Amino acid sequence: MGRGSYYGKQGEPRKFDPTFKGPIYNRSCTDILCCILFILALLGYFAVGILAWSQGDPRKVIYPTDSKGQFCGQVGTTLENKPLLFYFNIMKCASPLVLLEFQCPTTQICVERCPNKFKTLVKALRNVDDREYYKQFCKEGVDMTKNAPEILKDGLCPSILTPSKNFTRRCLPALETLKGGVVVVGNQTTFRDDSKEENINATDLLEASKKSNFVVEARAVAMRIFEDYTQSWHWILLGLVIAMLVSLIFILLLRCLAGVMVWVMIIMVVIVIGYGIFHCYMQYASLKGQAGADVTIKDLGLQTDFTVYLQIRQTWLAFMIILCIVEVVIILLLIFLRKRLLIAIALIKEASKAIGHVMSSLFYPLLTFALLSLVIAYWAITAVFLSTSSEPVYKVFNTSACMYSRDTCNPETFNSSNVTTECPDAECLFAFYGGETLYHKYLILFQFYNLFLFFWCVNFVTALGQVTLAGAFASYYWAFKKPEDIPAYPVFNSLGRALRYHTGTLAFGSLILAIVQIIRVILEYLDQKLKGAQNKCAKFLLSCLKCCFWCLEKFIKFLNRNAYIMVAIYGKNFCTSAKDAFFLLMRNIVRVAVLDKVTDFLLFLGKLLIVGIVGICSFFFFTGKIKIVEDATPSLNYYWVPILTVVFGAYLIAHGFFSVYAMCVDTLFLCFCEDLERNDGSSDKPFFMSPELHQILSIEKSTEETDCAEVPVIQVQAEEEVPLQENGEVQLKEQGILKQEREEETPLNQETHIEEPPQETQPPEAPAVDEEKPEEQVATQEPEPPQVTPKQNGPQEVDAEDKEEQVPQPQAEPPQAENQQEQEPEEAKPQENGPQESETLLTPQE
Repeated sequence: MGRGSYYGKQGEPRKFDPTFKGPIYNRSCTDILCCILFILALLGYFAVGILAWSQGDPRKVIYPTDSKGQFCGQVGTTLENKPLLFYFNIMKCASPLVLLEFQCPTTQICVERCPNKFKTLVKALRNVDDREYYKQFCKEGVDMTKNAPEILKDGLCPSILTPSKNFTRRCLPALETLKGGVVVVGNQTTFRDDSKEENINATDLLEASKKSNFVVEARAVAMRIFEDYTQSWHWILLGLVIAMLVSLIFILLLRCLAGVMVWVMIIMVVIVIGYGIFHCYMQYASLKGQAGADVTIKDLGLQTDFTVYLQIRQTWLAFMIILCIVEVVIILLLIFLRKRLLIAIALIKEASKAIGHVMSSLFYPLLTFALLSLVIAYWAITAVFLSTSSEPVYKVFNTSACMYSRDTCNPETFNSSNVTTECPDAECLFAFYGGETLYHKYLILFQFYNLFLFFWCVNFVTALGQVTLAGAFASYYWAFKKPEDIPAYPVFNSLGRALRYHTGTLAFGSLILAIVQIIRVILEYLDQKLKGAQNKCAKFLLSCLKCCFWCLEKFIKFLNRNAYIMVAIYGKNFCTSAKDAFFLLMRNIVRVAVLDKVTDFLLFLGKLLIVGIVGICSFFFFTGKIKIVEDATPSLNYYWVPILTVVFGAYLIAHGFFSVYAMCVDTLFLCFCEDLERNDGSSDKPFFMSPELHQILSIEKSTEETDCAEVPVIQVQAEEEVPLQENGEVQLKEQGILKQEREEETPLNQETHIEEPPQETQPPEAPAVDEEKPEEQVATQEPEPPQVTPKQNGPQEVDAEDKEEQVPQPQAEPPQAENQQEQEPEEAKPQENGPQESETLLTPQE
C-alpha cells in the first residue's frame, strides 16, 4: 500500500510551516450558530428560574402541612407556636392509600406538643382538667360540653390519645420493644377505644406507624443529616481546607521531586489500602460472638440508620474483600506496567517543568470550582421552587364505600355539598400539591429543561477549563527558547481567546455530551419503571442501551478533550478540530493506549492517596478515636455524614488540582505528535520538544514498532516521521552535530558526489549497496541547486544522512562498494532490497 492510501484513512500529517510558533493569535469566531443557540437556551433557563421563583414555595418542603393546607410552625401566622403535626387516627395510616398518594387519610392538625399519656374522649369529658388537656388536640372552636358521639360524628376530636414523640415534626406513637419482641406503647400492650368499644393492640399501632413512616422516612433522614451538618459544618470545612493544602503541597513537591513523589505515591497507596484491609479485619474479628453481629445484610433489610450495618460482621467482611480486590489489581498493574511506569514518570517530570513555567495554571481549578458551584446552586434552587410551585389539592377521604371517594373537593363548601349526605364519614382533606392549570400540566417539562441545561452548563464550564489550560500549555510547548519565548500571562490570554472566539465551539461540544447524558437519565428512569415488570427481553434491551450510551459518553468525553486542545492551538471549529485530533491520535494509537493512559493511572493513584489520607483522618476524628481532640468531636446522628462529605469533597479538590497535570500531559502528548510530523530535528526544521521529552518518547517508540509491523515502511515514506525510524537512542544533540557536519560537506558533495568516504565517522561494518542505487541518486540529485528551501530539501537531506551512515559514499567510488562487498560477503545479503528501498524513498521527489 502506498502512502496516500494509508493516510487517506487516518488523515494527512502536518507539513512543515516555518511561520508556526504555537497557538494562533489571528483567529475568527467559530460555530457561531451554536453560540447563538447557547445564549438563547440560557435566556430560557433564566426565564424558567424566574417563573419557578414566582410560583414556588419552599416552605412546603420545610414545614408539615395540616388538613387545611396550612404550614405548621410558620413564622408570622396563627400556627407559629404549633410546629408539630398530629394525626387524629394513626390507624388509618395503615391504609394502602398512603403508598398511592403519600397522604394519610385522616384529619391532621397542628399542635404545640405531642400527647404524652393515654386518654379517651369519653373519659376526658368527665373531668375538667382532662377536658382542657384533650381540647388542645381537637379542631379550633370545638364545644367540649357536647357528648362524645356528637363530637366524633363531626370529626372535631380524635377518639383516643396515645403517648407520642416528635419524629420529623410529626407526632407518632412512642413505640418500644421489650425483651422477647413485645411491642408496648406507654408501658401498655393493649388499650381500649371507648368510642368503638374495642381493644387496640400496640402491634396494630406499630403497623400503622410503619405505613406513616413510609411517607416521612425520607424527610426524617434528611432532617437528621441536616442536623449533623449544622453540628459539623465547620469541621467539614476544615477538612476540605486540609485536603486543599495537602493537594497543593503534593503538586508543589511533584514539581520539584517528580520521580521521588510518584514512587512515594505508589507505595503510600498500597500502604493505605493495606491498612484499610487490616482495619476491616480487626473490626470483623472484634464483632465475633456479639449478639446480633451474625445477622446478614439481606435479613437486616433497608435501614435509615446506616450505623446499624457497621454492627454486623458481614459488612466488614464485604469491605475487606473489596479492598483486597483493589489492592491485588493495583499491585498487578504495577507489575505488568513497570516499564511503562518509568516512561510515564519521566513524562510527568516534563509536565512538572511546564507547570513550573505556568504556575498560574494551578489556581485555575478554583475558578472552575466556583463556576460549577454557581451552576449547581442555580439548578438545585430552581428544582426546589419548581417542585413546590403547585397548589394544594383536596380530596374526599372515607372509610366506607362511597362513589365520591378520592374525588377533588373544596374544603370551604364541602360541608354544604351532597357528599356528606351520601357518605356520612367522608372528609375533605388536603391530599398533595398539584394543579390543573397549563403551567402545572407542563411542570414536568420545566424540570426536564432545568436538568438538561444543568448538564449543558456543567459540560461548558468543564470545556472552558480544558481549552484554557490546553492553550496555556501549548504556548509553553511551542516556545522554541524556554522560558524566554513563553508569552506573558498564558492562562489569562488563553481564557480570553476561548471566550472571545470559541464560545460556540465549547457550546457545541458540551451540547453533544449533554444530549448523551440526558438520554442516560431517561434510560435510568425507564429502568426504575420496569423493575417490577416480567418482560426479560425489555430488561435486556434496556441494559444493552445503558451500556452502549455509557461507552458513548466516555468516548465523547475523550474526543472532546483532545478536540479542545486542537481548538486552543489552531482556532478551528469543533468538527474540524475533532477530526484532526482523532486522526492524529489514530496515527499514534499505540502511544495513546500504552503511555497516555498509564500516566492517567498514576495521577489517579495520587488522587486516591489524598482521599485516603483525608478520609482516614476524618474517620478517626468524627468517631472520637483521637484522644487529644476527643472533647471537640461533635455529637452526631450519623458520623458517616461528615466523613463521606469530606471524602467526596477531598476527591473533587484533588481532581481539580490533578486535572491540571492530566491536561498538561495530554497537551504535551498531542503537541509532541504534531512536532514529529512537522519537523525532523534538523537545523532547518528543529524540534520544539526538549531533549528529555524526545528521549522519553523515543524509548517508547521501539515498542510501537514491534507492535505494528507495517508502521516502519509507512514512516520511511512519511517526510515528517523519518527521524523516528532511526535508532531510538539518537538524541537531539547528536542530530544537531551530524546536521552541522553534513551542512559543511553539502556543497562539496553536490559537486563531486563526495570523493572520499569519511572513514573516521563510518562504523567498521558497512553494509554493501548495489551499483544501481548510486546512479538513481545521481540522476535525481544533479538537477537540484545547492541551496533549496527547508521544506523541499528536508526529506532529501535526511535520506542522504541516513545513507551516509550506512554506506561510505558509494556515489563517487562505486568500485569501492564492490570491494566492500567482496571483503564482507556476510553482510551483503541484507542489502538485496536496497534499490527498492531507494525507489521508495525517492518517490515523493519524482
